[in-house]
Amino acid sequence: MGLIKAGMGALGGTFADQWKEFFYCESMPKEVLVTKGQKRVTGRSANTKGNDNIISNGSGIAVADGQCMIIVEQGKVVEVCAEPGEFTYDTSSEPSIFAGSLGESIKETFKTVGKRFTYGGDTGKDQRIYYYQGDSGKSLRNAESGSVPCCGFQDRT
Repeated sequence: MGLIKAGMGALGGTFADQWKEFFYCESMPKEVLVTKGQKRVTGRSANTKGNDNIISNGSGIAVADGQCMIIVEQGKVVEVCAEPGEFTYDTSSEPSIFAGSLGESIKETFKTVGKRFTYGGDTGKDQRIYYYQGDSGKSLRNAESGSVPCCGFQDRT
């Protein structure tokens, strides 16, 4: 029974994650440095069963003026955007039949089903979008080069 449940979970989860998502961030108060991006799902949306921490290929991400966005996959910063407007995430490791070549997307989708089966039907990965205040986090734009500087700690001795 466990194998059937894992297979159904892998297939259903992969198909639920096919929809491209749209992520955004409300305006942040000055005292908030970083916040997690929100997936927009309205009452008319059919994208209600997808995983919250999976970003499908071709998804749109709104970046407001004064904000910067980073995409973290498995704990590693994989994308940084500081330009206002819509950012299209086209390097995701989660395929979508709605982005790119249909034949290639279908093939990649079934590879994902196989990979998820080995994780018991779960995704086995974590992708997140974080927004931070543009003025207070300029040094984060170089995050791909290695270490990400944090706020200055004061020695209180």
